[in-house]
Order: sequence, then C-alpha cells, then structure tokens
Amino acid sequence: MTPSTDRPDPDALLARVRAEEAREQGARFKVFFGFAPGVGKTYRMLQVARDLVAEGVDVAVGAVETHGRYDTAGLLLGLEVLPRRALPHHGRVLDEFDLDAALARRPRILLLDELAHTNAPGSRHAKRWQDVLELLGAGIEVYTTLNVQHVESLNDVVAQITHVQVRETVPDSVLDRADEIELVDVAPEELLERLREGKVYIPEQAALAREHFFKRGNLLALRELALRRMAERVDEDVLAFREAHGVQRAWATAERVLVCVGPAPDSARLVRAGRRIAAGLRAPWFAAAVEATGRPPLPEVDRDRLEAHLRLAESLGAEVVRLSGVHVPDGILEFARRKNVTRIVLGKPRHPRWRDRLRGSLVDEIIRGSGEIEVHVLSGPEDDAPVRAAPARPGGETPAREYLRAAAVMGVTTAVAAAARALLHVPDVEMLFLLGVMVVALTSGRRASILAAALAVACYDFFFVPPSFTLDVTDARYVLTFAMMLGVGIVIGTLTLRLREQQRAAVARERRTAAVYALGKELAAAMDATGVGTACVRAVAEAFECAALFLLARDRDTLEPVASAPPGQSLGTGELAVARWVHEHGRPAGRGTDTLPGEPVTCLPLRTFGDVLAVIALRPPRERGFTGEQRELVESLGRHAAVALDRVRLADEARRAALRVRTEELRSGLLSSVSHDLRTPLAAITGAGTLLLDEGVDDPIIRRELMTTMVEEAERLERLVSNLLDMTRLDAGVVEPKREWVPLVEVVGSAMNRLERPLAGRPIDVIIPDDVPLLSIDPILIQQLFVNLLENATKYTPPGTGIALRAGREGGTLVIEVADRGPGIPAGQEERIFERFQRAARPGVRGVGLGLPVARAIAQAHGGRLTAANRPGGGAVFRLTLPVLTPPPAPPEPGGEQPPVRGGVA
Repeated sequence: MTPSTDRPDPDALLARVRAEEAREQGARFKVFFGFAPGVGKTYRMLQVARDLVAEGVDVAVGAVETHGRYDTAGLLLGLEVLPRRALPHHGRVLDEFDLDAALARRPRILLLDELAHTNAPGSRHAKRWQDVLELLGAGIEVYTTLNVQHVESLNDVVAQITHVQVRETVPDSVLDRADEIELVDVAPEELLERLREGKVYIPEQAALAREHFFKRGNLLALRELALRRMAERVDEDVLAFREAHGVQRAWATAERVLVCVGPAPDSARLVRAGRRIAAGLRAPWFAAAVEATGRPPLPEVDRDRLEAHLRLAESLGAEVVRLSGVHVPDGILEFARRKNVTRIVLGKPRHPRWRDRLRGSLVDEIIRGSGEIEVHVLSGPEDDAPVRAAPARPGGETPAREYLRAAAVMGVTTAVAAAARALLHVPDVEMLFLLGVMVVALTSGRRASILAAALAVACYDFFFVPPSFTLDVTDARYVLTFAMMLGVGIVIGTLTLRLREQQRAAVARERRTAAVYALGKELAAAMDATGVGTACVRAVAEAFECAALFLLARDRDTLEPVASAPPGQSLGTGELAVARWVHEHGRPAGRGTDTLPGEPVTCLPLRTFGDVLAVIALRPPRERGFTGEQRELVESLGRHAAVALDRVRLADEARRAALRVRTEELRSGLLSSVSHDLRTPLAAITGAGTLLLDEGVDDPIIRRELMTTMVEEAERLERLVSNLLDMTRLDAGVVEPKREWVPLVEVVGSAMNRLERPLAGRPIDVIIPDDVPLLSIDPILIQQLFVNLLENATKYTPPGTGIALRAGREGGTLVIEVADRGPGIPAGQEERIFERFQRAARPGVRGVGLGLPVARAIAQAHGGRLTAANRPGGGAVFRLTLPVLTPPPAPPEPGGEQPPVRGGVA
C-alpha cells in the first residue's frame, strides 16, 4: 500500500484558497460565548475593543447593556457610543439599537451586545441577530455576546435542566456563521459569589435568580453544554485544517472509534463491543461497511444480515457510513484518516489461512497501514463461525449452469480456432482462447471464469500442441505458454468482472442521481402540497418499482392521502395505524424496521425542524423490506420532498401575512381617507339642524337654505357610504349582477335624476341613437356607475361647464362615452385614478377617491371595461364598453297571428 504523506490534495488546497478569499472579502463576525449571565462576556468584549482602539482601529458601540455594573460601564469611557433610537411601546419609550445610524457611520468594528435580544415593535428586524446579518452584509465587522441557553438547538435541553423556558433564541446557522468564537468561562462557585455581591443583577433580581436559574447544579450543566458546544466548534476547525492541508496522520486530540461491519454473524457482537468502547471513552463512533467494486455482489442473505448490523449500529448511536473501493483496507484507512479516527475495531478472521495467502489478510493490511491509529481485533466464541452463502449470480443462475456455459464457450472457441487454423492458416490461436475467457467473465461469475481459463489451456494443449489429441507436451517451451495463458486468462476474467461490477454500481448511482434530479426538478415547479406529493410518489415508484402513497399531515391527528402511484392506492386499517405511528413519533416503521415489522408497508416521516409534515407509505418489492442503500435513497428523496413541503407552507404563510398587511394598510388608508369626508357632512347636518332647533329661525328663506344644506349633505353622505359598501362587496367577490333587459336611456335618465341638484345649471348633451339595443345589465349597478361618472365630471369642471354623454355600437359591443371640458387628467395618471383613494390634485375638490374604482369594478362585473383619456381640445373622457347580447324573442301580442304548432294539438 502507498505510504501516507502530508502533501495536501490539490482540490482541497484550491477549496481552501477560495474559502480564504471569501473570508477576506466578507466582514468578520466574533462571538463572546458563555454559559450564564455574569460570566464576563460583555466585560471581555469591551476589553478587546479598548485594546483595538489603542491600536488605532475604528470601533463603535452600537448597543451594550451594563445592567448597572460599574466596572463594565467604566470600560465604555473613551469608546464612541452611537445614539439609540427611541421607540414608543405601551405607553413607554424604549431605547433600541439604531441600525440605520450604524450603517451610516460604518465603523470597522461594531459592538452589539446580547445577540438573542428581541427588538421593540417598530424596528426593521424582529431580532438583533437579523440586524447583525445586515451589518455583516454591509461589510461591517461585528463583535457580540451570547449565552449557551439562547442557542436554538439546545433550547429544549436547557429547559429540561433548569425548568426555565428561554424564549429568545438564535439559530445555530448564525452561530456557525461566526468566524471566531471566544469562550468566556468562570467557575460556578465564582459566578455565585458575583451574584451575591450584586455584580450580576440588582439585589431583588439576584434573590429571585438564586431560587430558580442560578443553582449550582444548573450552572454545572450549562457550563458542560457550553464547553461541549465549543469542543464541537474546535473539532470542526481541526477537521477543516487537516483536510485543507492534506494531513493524513491521525491527531489524537479527541477519541473517535471506527467499527468495521460485515455480513458475518459475529459483526453484531462487534458493533456492541464498539459501542462499549466508545461509551467508555465518551467518544463519537462510526460503523463502516465497505463494498468491494471488483467482487461479485453479496447474496441476498448476506445483504440482509449486513443491513441488520448497520441498523443495530445506528440504533446504538453510531454514524453509519457506506464506503466503496477496489481495495477494502485502503477504503477503511482513507476514511479513518479523513475523520481523524483514533481506534479501529475489527473482528478476528475465522476463515482458513490459505484464503489470506491468496487474497491477502484484511486484518494484517489494516494493522500495517494504520500508522498512529490503534487497531482492536476482537474474537468471539468458536461456535460462532460465519456461514458463508454462495455469492450472487448474474440473473440468479446456479453454479452448474455457469460451469456449463463456460464449457460451451470453450467448445465453440476451440471449433473457431480449429477452423481458423485449417482454412486461414493462422499459426497462433492463443488469443482466441483469451477472448473466450473474457466472454465467460462477462456472462458468468468468478469461478466460472477461472474454469474457463483452465479449459482454455487444456483445449489448446489437447487440440493444437503436438502431439495432437493428447495432453503430453514434448516441447518445454509450451509450458511457459500454458502458464501465461492461465495467468492472463484469470487476470482478464478478474478485470472483466471488476469492470462489470463497476458498471453495475455506476448504473445504480446514475439511476439514483437521475431520480433525485428528476424529483428536484418537479418539486421546484410544485406550487402546493398535492403537487409535491405527486412528484414524490412518482419518483419513488419509478426508482423502486413499488406502490407508494403520500399522506399529508393536516394537523397533529389527521393524515390525508393526497397522491399515490399507481393511482388509486389506499391503506388498510393496519397499514394506516403504521402511518399514524410514524406521524406521532417521527421515526420509520413497518416492514424492514424494528417497529411493526409484520405490516406489508414501510412508512417514512418527512420532516423539517422537528415537525412531521407528511408520511410516505411504500410497499417494498422484497419481503425483508428495502436494502440500506435503497432506504438511504428513499430518505434522500423524502428530505427533498420535506424541504419542498416546507417551502410551500412558508409560501402560504407569507401570502397570508402579505394579505393581512394589505388588509391593515387598506383599513388604515380607509380610516384616514374617509374620516374627514364622513365628519364634514355630519358636521354640516348637525350645524344646520342645531340652528333650526335652537335658534328658532323665522326667516323662510334661511330655513329653506338650512334644510337644503341638510338634504345635500345627507345625499353626499349616502353616496359616500354606498361607495364604501359597494367597494367592499366588489372586493369580496360577493356581487353577482342581477341582469335584466333594460334600455340604456332609462338607466341614464335615472342616474341624472339622482344628480338633479349637482347637474343644475349645466348643459347636458345626451346622444343615444334609436338603434341601441336592449342591454342585459343590473340596472341598479349600472345606474350607480353613471352616477359616479357624472358626479366626477361635476367635481372637476367649473360650474356651468357642459357634459356630453354619447353611445354607439361598435361590432359586438356598446361604447358609451362621458366627456367634459375640465382641466383633464394629468399625464401618466390615466390608470392611477382608478386605484382606491387616488384623486387628481385639484384644490377645493372633496371626495375619498372611491367613485371611479367602484365604477370600473361594476363594469368588470358585467364583462365590460372602463378607461380614461384626455379629450381633444381639453377635458377628460371616460369610455365604457359593454357586451351586446342577443335579447330573447318578444312574446306575441294578444290577438296577433299565432305560429303553427307542429307535432301535437294546440
């Protein structure tokens, strides 16, 4: 085996250079990490900041909470503190970090205490860590503080230990984004002493904290959590450094155990022993199975046993890995060095020694190549010798048929060689026999190819080496020829078998990759949960040739089938119970698992962030369920589907949130726009009525003016409320026009009668030709449309200005224009004036901007269209188009001629 070196891998070196370039271009993020309040995180951060300021670094304080600690507040002296932003909240004014001020100031380093802090309502972001991400994106380095109880993934553990549920948390991804994490640590006894001295909280809060959170046991547990979290971070940094620098030798900085798992029955005992070793060392451990690509696939019995051993290791807490390679020891050692494994656990060989001499010893090669890695070779009871099953055959054939095929191929090869020698005068036919060995290797197993190599030598000797038709050899030169033929034949057969197995593995990988790619492509286009389920079951059914059913979790107790492949699949009572168990517990169950293995289905949960979003139920084609490789593929497809489901759910939540925002904006705009217009007519009505009631006005002219004012303002108020109600109903989609066949003249006349006073003194030019047909419309709604258009014309034109209303037929539509000679519509505002609460800027014009939106909505409800444009020569013109339908036949007049009745008695 090639000795290991410390020379870095070129790809790893290139990736490291790119990562360093990205790190240099981005802003650095440093976190001062502790296990409880009072350990000195803020104090340490300010110390580092003062040292940087002394070196000439531009440092500013965005937000630092001293909590009344004089020594901490003293470190702020001499540092630039950015002003806070005052935000009112429930009758109080809260001082919050001003993100915009920090972005405008752009210091090189910004101090921002308490990363898990929740911002006050009115801030740009809900959480302070979101402010930090924006600052980092703007190129500003950030120093911050964080306690272990605020890490999202540890929230439940902290609540279980301290019986205190921490509400403010920071996602782990934000902590992983940190370029540097500095642990600030003190002994729990010292922290309790600080608490008693009032250096953590004020006396009232300190007494309460000692009774609940600040107990010595709690602090010890939190300190262990913080140290473990830091150890994980340091471990990741060590692995990244080793990979970047190509370090192959193991560094025993932390124990890691690797258990080599195979199909032998005693591998289960080996897994349990590896678990005990790892538990004793308190170390993570791996369970690895290596598939040799140059060997025939394992028989079904061995595959099932291997999968059972890997499931056992997974249940005991191991990280299961599946490796592949030409040489098994090289694959194990390469993985061990990559993961910095310190101990490898192997089983004692139980096969005969001659197999080691022919194939090589796995134990010896791992021991010789392990270097600094310790190797544990464990033995079991003598009666636990493995029972080897016959290797898998191509197409499930028996060894006898493979041997017969090898003999037949050699027979055909001999006949072809004899014909070539007799007819073509080919002196040397050895290569034909090597070709026959290759054909056997392509179609049969290893033993058949070895038999073919031996038969090739025998046939060549018997038929072509003098003396012919005997196995005697008179010329010693042929001995070397026979040896070379046998050796080359075995090598060719072995290499051909290896290529065939590699091809099989490549096809399987390509199929898995194609399934994942196809699913990802379909999921990207899926817009709802049904689309996600349909894509998922189709991909699984095609990949494994089995029936699949997708059950969506509507709530904690309901599973709804939304897709199946083939269509029409359903679950029985027992199968549905398996799916519900998976939904409740979030673990696989059914055939091939340890839970409810007697059921014919295998159910897997689809989950993200702990929530089970759906369950996929499969009917495996094998009685023992899916193999481990198949199960990994199903889980991979399920993870893609779960992410897509989560995307759909978040998109729905975003749409609902946007709808709520728009509703709130509409409500606020409505109140702000309508409040004045509602108060104005009410004030006029109240004032006029008060004068009539209290002052006792005797002058009939004044009394009439006051009563006219009350009527006009009441009518104005009625139109305003009517527009509001119409806009609400039209937006909700509950308005269905009650169509009647009515003449246009009648509707226009009714609208003009309603506006008799506003239209007084204005010339109205109404041109409606006699050939205008009856319209199938809702007369009340269309009347309101004309009222709004005419009232709009009266508002935006000077008194006495004329208004023109013309109608005409254009093909299958009726076109009605309402035109005036006012100032017209500002350029570019032709469509904007149909938006709610939008009005042209005209002094002295009252209204809320709802008349035109209501008019357009009424036109659209009738299948028509309402547009606006400027009129040639000045003014505005509103163009209404309505579809012209064929009216029903008119009933015959009494006494008129009756049509004949056919096929019956009149």
